[in-house]
Amino acid sequence: MTTATSPRVLAHPTRDEIRLENVLHALSDPMRLRVVRELATAADELSCSHFDLPVTKSTTTHHFRVLRENGVIQQIYQGTAKMNGLRRADLDALFPGLLDSVLVAAERQAERHGDS
Repeated sequence: MTTATSPRVLAHPTRDEIRLENVLHALSDPMRLRVVRELATAADELSCSHFDLPVTKSTTTHHFRVLRENGVIQQIYQGTAKMNGLRRADLDALFPGLLDSVLVAAERQAERHGDS
């Protein structure tokens, strides 16, 4: 993660505060899973505006907040943009194989149902 260039800082759980049931809850929504799938393949952090979700802006904001507050993503401000990155190292350390299993299952489901 790059360091924030803005004094605005968002609250994130520490690694020790991340709980399995909260991560599973965050991943249970199709829109949030879509965000996580895209972040998992990104070479760098992505801005919120990068994602074209078929929901309102306020609902998109809610989904990002759920992912952040449950320890799935990290968000930092770079200027006026809110950048998002997957907390893969934390999730892999706490729940080995979970994220990869979810991502593989999501990909298989998308192939079966023709989802993107």
